Amino acid sequence: MPPFHDYRDGGVLVMEPAASAALFGGVRSRKRARVTAVPPCGFVSAAAEAVEVVEEEGLTAAKRQKQQQQQREAPSLDALPDECLFEILRRVKGARARCASAAVSRRWLALLGGIRSSEIKREPAAAAVPDLNQVFVDEDEEEEDEFEVPLGGGCSSERCLEGREATDVGLMAVAVADALRGSLESLVIRGSHPTRGVTDAGISAAARGCPSLLSLALWHVPQVTDAGLAEIAAGCPSLARLDITGCPLITDKGLAAIAQGCPDLKVVTVEACPGVADEGLKAIGRCCAKLQSVNIKNCAHVGDQGVSGLVCSAAASLAKVRLQGLSITDASLSVIGYYGKAITDLTLARLPAVGERGFWVMANALGLQKLRFMSVSSCPGVTDLALASIAKFCPSLKQLSLKKCGQVSDGRLKDFAESAKVLESLQIEECNKVTLMGILAFLLNCSPKFKALSLVKCNGIKDICSAPAQLPLCKSLRSLTIKDCPGFTDASLAVVGMICPQLENVDLSGLGAVTDNGLLPLIKSSESGLVHVDLNGCENLTDATVSALVKAHGSSLARLSLEGCSRITDASLFAISEGCTDLAELDLSNCMVSDYGVAVLASARQLKLRVLSLSGCLKVTQKSVPFLGSMSASLEGLNLQFNFIGNHNIASLEKQLWWCDILA
Repeated sequence: MPPFHDYRDGGVLVMEPAASAALFGGVRSRKRARVTAVPPCGFVSAAAEAVEVVEEEGLTAAKRQKQQQQQREAPSLDALPDECLFEILRRVKGARARCASAAVSRRWLALLGGIRSSEIKREPAAAAVPDLNQVFVDEDEEEEDEFEVPLGGGCSSERCLEGREATDVGLMAVAVADALRGSLESLVIRGSHPTRGVTDAGISAAARGCPSLLSLALWHVPQVTDAGLAEIAAGCPSLARLDITGCPLITDKGLAAIAQGCPDLKVVTVEACPGVADEGLKAIGRCCAKLQSVNIKNCAHVGDQGVSGLVCSAAASLAKVRLQGLSITDASLSVIGYYGKAITDLTLARLPAVGERGFWVMANALGLQKLRFMSVSSCPGVTDLALASIAKFCPSLKQLSLKKCGQVSDGRLKDFAESAKVLESLQIEECNKVTLMGILAFLLNCSPKFKALSLVKCNGIKDICSAPAQLPLCKSLRSLTIKDCPGFTDASLAVVGMICPQLENVDLSGLGAVTDNGLLPLIKSSESGLVHVDLNGCENLTDATVSALVKAHGSSLARLSLEGCSRITDASLFAISEGCTDLAELDLSNCMVSDYGVAVLASARQLKLRVLSLSGCLKVTQKSVPFLGSMSASLEGLNLQFNFIGNHNIASLEKQLWWCDILA
């Protein structure tokens, strides 16, 4: 290509830069070329022209440098004060654009996070006659916003920040994404980043951007203070559920702010918050007329005044009360018994200062007429007298759970059974003064509605030397749990089979002394058909028990656990594959089943197992992989931990059972 082209701009010959460089190789070449290119007579004029060219190039370079410097020094949005940038950002349209703006810098994110949903500048309503030139453009933008993926994935009405993800930046991003929609209803923060954890700044951004928030949970967020709760109170007036656990800087002042700003509060949980005392609870009871559930746990400074004030003020609506690890006394239980007219669910745990008088007065105050569910744990004040009073003056009581109540014995179980006319379930755990004689007396006098009995870790439940003259016949009992009671053996189990002919659910976990001789009579005496059977840890049971169980109840059996039954072999799997039709869950962990048993189980097409556990079955090897791969499509969970299948075979099995959750 020739160095000069016939391009003219105002009569001046124009040279392309590449051609100029190739021709002259710089300024010196240009000077030499211009000099030699003219006749000798024009030497002076040519030299002058060369000087002009050099000067022109120098000016051009200086001008270019000046322009670049001006571009670098040109004012940007970051040079604006926060107030001006705030006004600009609140006019950004669309959630996608707002999220993109938040990604510019931390300053922009902080400003966007501080914009309340009501402060966002929205366009006025469309005119009656739309501009046809803009209709399709607007429709495309609306469709893009509608199908935008919410920040963090999942349902747009819920967000959960956990561990290292729980930071102020993460909360601000959630607030920015939700500010336009206003659809976030539930926010859960579990833990906090070790160095950049959630503070009041993040909580404030969430309060400003999520005005429709209904539920807030702060679990172990040590840097949030009362100021953060005050922002929630100001920005989220519709808050109905508040859960504060392990927040040491939150005090009564923060709870009082929530009480005043969120009158629709219905559920409150305060756990392990040393700064919370009586005044905060009293404020919630006084201001929140719709309060339905309160859970106060391990708060050292909460006393009788806080609990009493809360219960008295919210007496009309308060239905569920849980008090645990508090220093309250008999006075609080007296108030609950008198004012708790709406309470249906009451849990009292680890209340060392409450005595027998407190429980007796609570029952005799005649206020707990609607109480249906009651759980008492580690309360020394629960005695036989208190228990009898509760049964007598709580006529609606359906479920009672007693755990670590060492003063409860056989003495009043008969009276309790006679008074509790609608009782359906009784759970006794680690109450070592209760014996089998007391349980038999209870069953002899229980109501026809009684359905479930659970005895867990009760060392007093032992075999009796001689059976009572009159054995009860409890045809209403459907569920029986006798778990980890070392003194309970075959003789007692045979008695249970005689008095409970309608059992459907049986849990005998941890009864290592029970053998086939004790369980077979219970299996044969069951008339309605066993549905759920848990024999975890019954190491003396053999295939004979499983065969008898399948033969008698194979058509009704839905869940069977044989974990730790080391004498169970492939013979049991053969019986299960032949006789079970509705079995959905089967646990064979640490049994002596092998590849052959797995093959037999997989070939049973009438089985529709959803969960199968072969954990710790050392005889199950890689040979079982083809059989497991042919399992029914109903299989949802498969446990293959601690065996000899191998990682490579597990990967192959995961491809075959792609829909199944495999634990290996």
